[in-house]
Amino acid sequence: MTSHHVSDPFTQEHEQVVFAHDEASGLRAIIAIHSTALGPALGGTRFHAYPDTATALADALDLARGMTYKAALAGLDLGGGKAVIIGDPHQMKSEHLFRAYGRFVETLGGRYITACDVGTTSHDMDLIGRETAHVTGRTLAHGGAGDSSVLTAFGVFQGMRASAEAAWGDSNLSGRTVGVLGVGKVGRHLVGHLVDVGARVVVSDVWQPAIDRVRDEYPDVEVVESAEALLALPLDVYAPCALGGALDDEVAAHLQARVVCGAANNQLAHPGVEKVLDDRGILYAPDYCVNAGGLIQVADEFEGFSFERAKHRATGIFDTTRNVLETARRDGVPPAVAADRLAARRINEVGRLRGLWLPR
Repeated sequence: MTSHHVSDPFTQEHEQVVFAHDEASGLRAIIAIHSTALGPALGGTRFHAYPDTATALADALDLARGMTYKAALAGLDLGGGKAVIIGDPHQMKSEHLFRAYGRFVETLGGRYITACDVGTTSHDMDLIGRETAHVTGRTLAHGGAGDSSVLTAFGVFQGMRASAEAAWGDSNLSGRTVGVLGVGKVGRHLVGHLVDVGARVVVSDVWQPAIDRVRDEYPDVEVVESAEALLALPLDVYAPCALGGALDDEVAAHLQARVVCGAANNQLAHPGVEKVLDDRGILYAPDYCVNAGGLIQVADEFEGFSFERAKHRATGIFDTTRNVLETARRDGVPPAVAADRLAARRINEVGRLRGLWLPR
């Protein structure tokens, strides 16, 4: 296995970017460490069939930056990092590959801690954990927190309740129409929370098995054939729960929802999109604020995992989201700007005492 570090103007905001290649297993991976000012960088490993290395690198850099702010806003003593494995997980997953990746993670000496993301599971983390201790989100059988999508969805639900309170003066989502784009691991759990409180839920997903599972579990949920069809509906809340970039200029110009609150990372195609939403009176709950439940869940493993304790902490996403939205209103800025300011304040006030995080 070979690895090399990268120094390039494109990556100068990040502390460290490392590429790895293991010919025997077919592993091609990138780990991006954005910041360790608050502690070791924790972030999931995304396994995805990127069209090229440049696209994979851009995704890793964006996601790592988001993790820094997510951990800071959630009050965790963790920095931000992210990893990507390049390839089709349905074709390439193997014990050999994940163990090679685990050895790669180990070379960073604990500056980066990995976990699940799109394309990886807790069982994959168990395999990675045979080569490195710097992994979280393992199965319950191996002392881990299990599937982090459970509390990711719960946290998004709490953030949605706080957003509803800001938009309509009432956190109750009963009777509200919520459109969920993407009903995979997180989206499916979110649908369950919404159905339980009496919301009208409309969903769309490009993967038919995900739709079939939601239909089996929640027969009253409505299904539309495409993202375009979902966005054309008069929604109260739009919840992007698939991959990033769901909010581009066209969506922002035509979206009818009053609130955007979803689980996907990096939802804004570019920073100017949020201003368009704000100008149209659409409240955007910053993704890294509301989707921090999964990070809270896997971080709890460091104390000996307790689901009830982690869930209690994830409940705090309601208050965090309320604080972000109130700060935005008070300062006259979009919510994403307010969230960035609150996260940056904690990084500067606490992180400056530490500097770079180094293994002890």
